[in-house]
Amino acid sequence: MNKPEYFIAIIPPKEYTEKIIQFQKLWKNNSLPYTVEPHITLKSQAGLENGMNWLDPVKAICKVFSSFKLTISGVKTFGTYVVYLSIISAEIYELHRKIVGAVAPDPELSKKYFELDLYEPHLTLGLSEFGMSGDELMNMKEQAKRHLNSFPPFIVKRVRLFGLENGKYQKIEDIELKQI
Repeated sequence: MNKPEYFIAIIPPKEYTEKIIQFQKLWKNNSLPYTVEPHITLKSQAGLENGMNWLDPVKAICKVFSSFKLTISGVKTFGTYVVYLSIISAEIYELHRKIVGAVAPDPELSKKYFELDLYEPHLTLGLSEFGMSGDELMNMKEQAKRHLNSFPPFIVKRVRLFGLENGKYQKIEDIELKQI
C-alpha cells in the first residue's frame, strides 16, 4: 500500500460533477478523471501527515463554520499547464485560512502548495501533469467556455477528506459544516 497523502476539498453537487467528468473524458490523454473526482481544494497536502493529529482541529473548525454559497465561474488557466473553473466565494478564503492555521504546516510547504496569500480556489479540468499537451489544454479551455458555463451557485454543507491509495484519491470522510 502506498503512503497515504491527504487533502481537504469541496465537492460540487452530483449533477455538476457528472457533467465535468463527462467533459474531462473527451480528452483521451486526460488521466485526471480517473485519479480523483472533480473538487475544489480547500486544504492541500501540506502538514496533513499520516498520524492525522490535525483531523480533530479541522473537524472542530468545520463544526462552527456556517455553510455558505459558492459560485463556479469562468474558465481560466495557470500558465499553459492547467485549465480550471474559477470560484467565487468570500467564505472559502476564510475557511481555508482557519484550517491552514489549525494544521500549521511548514511555511515553505504552504508556499509550495499555494496556500494562504497564494490560495486561488479552483476546480481543475485538465493539466499537463496528468497527460495533456499544451495544445489539448488550450482546446479544452475553449471548449469549456462553451460547455461548462451554466452552473448555478450552490450551498457548501460539507467538506471531504481524501486520501491517496493505489494511485487514486479516495473519499475518506465527509465533514459537515454548521447548518444555517
